[in-house]
Amino acid sequence: MSDLQCLAQEKIWFEKSRYDEAERRFYEGVNGISQAPQSQNASRSEDHGELISRMKSLELDNKNLHKVVDDLRAMLSKLESRMSVLEKSQGHPTKPAPALQAAPAPNPKVVVKEQEEDDDIDLFGSDEEDEEAERIKAQRVQEYAARKSAKPALIAKSSILLDVKPWDDETDMAKLEECVRSVQADGLLWGASKLVPVGYGIKKLQISCVVEDDKVGTDMLEEEITKYEDYVQSVDVAAFNKI
Repeated sequence: MSDLQCLAQEKIWFEKSRYDEAERRFYEGVNGISQAPQSQNASRSEDHGELISRMKSLELDNKNLHKVVDDLRAMLSKLESRMSVLEKSQGHPTKPAPALQAAPAPNPKVVVKEQEEDDDIDLFGSDEEDEEAERIKAQRVQEYAARKSAKPALIAKSSILLDVKPWDDETDMAKLEECVRSVQADGLLWGASKLVPVGYGIKKLQISCVVEDDKVGTDMLEEEITKYEDYVQSVDVAAFNKI
């Protein structure tokens, strides 16, 4: 029997390594080991995209900086040109200002004529003009005084409310009011009246009047009313108001 025939009859597993590799890959797939490369690839792609975006932003910033630099250069060139113009203008000598012309001498004939005209003017005026002015002033003062006296003078008046108390409840209140109203004076005008209860059946007379301040006062009213001592016990000012 040849060697090949012997080997064919032997039970030998020549492809065991392939089967081992297939088995390893199967278990790695079951255990999730095969997903690691995929996640790494995803992270690498994300890093790559971020790097590209940063590069684009840097390129944009670079363009903007170039534009700013160009603008600054243009401004600098304008300033240099203006400075050169100013230097040239300062270098030229300025023209002297024209000399002031001398004023012409006054004509002596004209001066003499003006002096003669000034001499004709009387600054102080004559005595007749002063007397006329004084007369007009006095006349105006008299007219003003006459107008002022013709106006009616403002009369100061007051409204007074009096409380007239009797001796007791048996006092004739009608007679008491009659006595009060009998008091008359220039600048005195009696008004409305009423009886106000005080207590224990006693009533007081409350009467109003209008008086001119320069002619009638409260002291005079109290003095005149209390003269009727048979009816009047006291007089009080309940209210006093200026009109």
